[in-house]
Parts: sequence; structure tokens; C-alpha cells
Amino acid sequence: SAEEFKKKGNAALTAGNNEEAINFYTEGIKLDETNHLLYSNRSAAYAKVKKYEESLKDAEKVIKLRPDWGKGYSRKGAALIYLERYQDAKSCYEFGLTKDSQNEGLKAGLKDAIKCMSGDEEMPNPFMHYEEMVYKLQHNDKTKPYFDDPSYEKMLYQLSQNPSTLTKQIRDPRMQNTLSALLGFDLTMPAGNGDVPMETDEVPNPATASAPSPAAAPASAKPATPPPAENTQPANIQDFNNEFWQRKSSLKEKELGNSAYKKKDFEAALEHYDKAFSLDPLNITILTNKAAVYFELSDFEKCREACHKAIEVGRENRIDYKLVAKAFCRIGNSYMKEKNYKSAVQFYNKSLTEHRTKDVLSKLQQCEKAIAEQERLAFINPELSLQEKEKGNAFFKEGKFPEALKCYTEAIKRNPEDAKLYSNRAACYMKLAEFQLALKDCDACIAKDPKFIKAHIRKGAALEAMKENSRALDAYQKAMDIDPNNAEASDGCRRCLHSDYQTRNDPKEVEKRVRNDPEVGRIMSDPAMKMILEQIQRDPKALQEHMKNPQVARNIQKLLDVGILSVR
Repeated sequence: SAEEFKKKGNAALTAGNNEEAINFYTEGIKLDETNHLLYSNRSAAYAKVKKYEESLKDAEKVIKLRPDWGKGYSRKGAALIYLERYQDAKSCYEFGLTKDSQNEGLKAGLKDAIKCMSGDEEMPNPFMHYEEMVYKLQHNDKTKPYFDDPSYEKMLYQLSQNPSTLTKQIRDPRMQNTLSALLGFDLTMPAGNGDVPMETDEVPNPATASAPSPAAAPASAKPATPPPAENTQPANIQDFNNEFWQRKSSLKEKELGNSAYKKKDFEAALEHYDKAFSLDPLNITILTNKAAVYFELSDFEKCREACHKAIEVGRENRIDYKLVAKAFCRIGNSYMKEKNYKSAVQFYNKSLTEHRTKDVLSKLQQCEKAIAEQERLAFINPELSLQEKEKGNAFFKEGKFPEALKCYTEAIKRNPEDAKLYSNRAACYMKLAEFQLALKDCDACIAKDPKFIKAHIRKGAALEAMKENSRALDAYQKAMDIDPNNAEASDGCRRCLHSDYQTRNDPKEVEKRVRNDPEVGRIMSDPAMKMILEQIQRDPKALQEHMKNPQVARNIQKLLDVGILSVR
């Protein structure tokens, strides 16, 4: 089996037989291509024999199989360092730490990658997310006017693609305000008393940037010969211009698609999104927007297809994990709409792994509740419920109350709307002296069938057993309301009245009844009732006047029942 080959490979690797270990892991992978541990171990073995490209491929396979496993990123980072791709290694370790922030191996690897980076390595990009950067600058009072000049947006795009050009652009007077807006604090340097910003040079005209200013040249100097044009611009300026304008055109098409979507013109929206993505095939928000259109059209297969494409592009190009999470969420939404809750849960969990939000968590919980309800409903079977009920009745007659209880419980699961089952189970609880549980089942039975007299009688018996005679009397009286000639209810009323009479003036019993009856506590804490009781105490004749108010009359009767008040 694959597990056996893995064990053999581990043993060979420990013994230093690296080639043998690679062979064992390879045989294991043939049997189980989804086992990420085999690829991880083989990646380590390849690294030991200095086959770093193969090690990198296996590490990438590990990440594809288990994107939330920190060790996969450690393997990939190590292979990249061996290949002297230090910047990529650093990015890999940083991304791995977003998945497993406490992984010590990733932290150590990141430090190694930073140490290995030479001075001419590509610098970290402070303008990484172009669209977010443009949005932020367009909503900043100081930088918003800069967008009137097309060269400003072109400069931002160039910085987003190649941050090393910042050293060339830093003399641009607009750059200080730009960095201040992006970093969140003021970088402008005051001069003199601090009232005037530091002076900066004017932005050089691209056409004359390489030529010295005539005013700055000595009078006797000959006019400088402008150098060849190719030395004043990057070698790939044409490619850059094309890429910049393609991306700008893509964003315009995307906005047109968004506008059509809001107008419910879905066909036009899809056309615009397709054009936008053809111009900028790394912008996965276009794909998730396209998925939203298919969702509105109830074409859930195409919706999921667009989202999977977005995830694939996002993974390959290390695009913001929040955008990848959004794609997973939309797949979950499509399954939820189809009432395929188990699949929805799977993709909501994947979305939360990428980025945790309250909205996705709420949808996940809704799906889990729906699954539980589906399982409950699937379990319902009145015929099987009746069989369990009959078994329970037989056990009850034989005095086997625990067995009867189990049968009644199963019967309730099979048919939870049958009120009589709760009453039968309450009878079992009474025999087992579980009076609180019996009371709970009686209340459930009454809620489903208020006219079922046995439930009221059993409730009275449970309360009577708990020494709550006042509440028991209420239960028996409700049974008498249904059937005035019921002997059990009549006997219960007599027992409660007799017991109440015997204990009415016993202070301990009164205190116990008050403590066990929350309604009494509510009445006694009501300021209006306190005033009424004080008035009655001073003037007993006022009782008749207050008894005209139905609510006050009920409260006073309750206090009379528990023995707090007495009429002489």
C-alpha cells in the first residue's frame, strides 16, 4: 500500500539512502496520487540529492493538495532558496504564514530568505494592489487632482509593476503626497518655521528630460547634443505602454459590465466582462463578477466554472487571498441556492480558510442548520414510530420503565408531532422519579394538543410530587375545564387544597413556595403592586376596589394561593 511505501521511504531517508527513498515515495504516489505527505517527503529527498527543480515541483503539488498546510510552503521556500530565487522564496514563506501564522519553520525560512537576498534583488512593492491604490488616491483630497493628468496614473501603474522605479520618481513633487496617502502619515518635510512645504524640482518633460536646461548651462557652453532616444527610456517602454493601456481599457470594460449588471442587462454585462478579462487575464474580480451574472441567471454550473477559473488564476499568480475567498464563497452561494447544503458547507469552509468574515460564517451556520433539519426530517417515519410506541407500551406494562423510555424517545424522533408520545414518556419519567423531565414532556404535549386531558393530569401529578401544590392545582383545574367529571383531576384538586390548607400558615412552606415560583417574584418586585399591597394593609376595604382590575385580581389571587396574603 501507499502507506507501506511511505514508511520504507522514511526509513531509507533516515539512513541517508536518498535515491532509494525517492523510489519508494514514487511507488507510493503511483498508488495514491492524493497523498500530500508522499510528495512532501519526496521533495525533501530530491533536495538532498540536489535536484532542486524536482523538489520545487513536488512542493507545489503539496500546496495544491493541502493549501492550508504550512510544511508545503516550507518545502517550496527551501527549494527556491537552493535555486537562488530568494525573492520568490521570501514571498512563499510570507504567504505560508498567512495560512499558519505560528509555524516556526516558516518564520525561520523567511529569515533565511531575507539574509540571502542581495542588494540588487527586487524590492518589496508598496504599490502592490493597483486597483485598491487608485481607489484610495482618488478619494484623497490631496491626490485626487493628480488624476487630471494621465501621466500620473501611468506612473502609478509603472510603480505597481516595477517598484524599483520609485528611485526615479521620488523627485516628482506629487510623490510625497502619494506616499503619505498610501502609508497613512504625512511625509512632507517642513522648511524654516514649518509653514511651507519643502521645495521640489518640477516634473521633467519626457521629451527634454535628458537635455540640460538652457538657463542652467554656462553662457559659453555649446548646446548639449541630446543623447539617442533609446537611452532616455526603458528598453521595454512600448511593451509597458501597451500593458498599461490594456489594463486601463480592461477596467473601463469592467465598469461597463458592472453598470449593465445593475440594470439587469445580463447579456451585455457578460460581453463587457469577457472583453475586460481578455485585456487583463490576471484580474480575477472580473471572473467573480461574471459568476454573479450567471448566479442571477440561475446558471449555477457556469457560475461555479467562472469561480474555479478565478481560484486557479489566483493560486498560480499569488493574488490576494481575500479575492480567492470571495470566489469560494460564490461557489458556496450557488450550492446553497440549489439546496445542496453539504457542498455549500465545503466551499464556505474553504472561503473561511482563506479569509474569515461574519457574512460567510453566518451562511455556513445557516447551511449546517439546514443539514440538521434535513436529517431530522429524513428520519421521520410514522409507521416506525407506531411500532416503537407499541414496544414502549408493552415494556411499561411489564414495569420495564428504562426500556419503555428508550422506545418512546425513538418514537418521538420518528414522529415528533404526535402529542401522545410525550405524555407516555412523561409517565415513564414519573415512574423513574424524574419529575422535571416529566413536567417538560407534559408541557410539550400540551403545546401540541391543549385539549389532551392526560397531559394536564400528569403535569399536576409531577408538580404535586415536587411539592408545588399551587401550580399543581392550576394544572388539575385546567383538566377539570376540559372534563368536569374527570375523577383523577377532581381527586388531584382535593389533595392540593387539603395540602395547601395544612401548610398555608407554615412560614417555611410559604417561603419555599415563593422561592420556587418565579411568578410570585415578579409580582412582588412590581412597584405598582407594592403600592397596592401597602394600601390594602392600611385599608382592607380598598381590596374590593382593586379586585375590579382583572390583572391586579389575578396577582392578588396568586399571592393568596401561595399563602403570602390571607383574608380574615
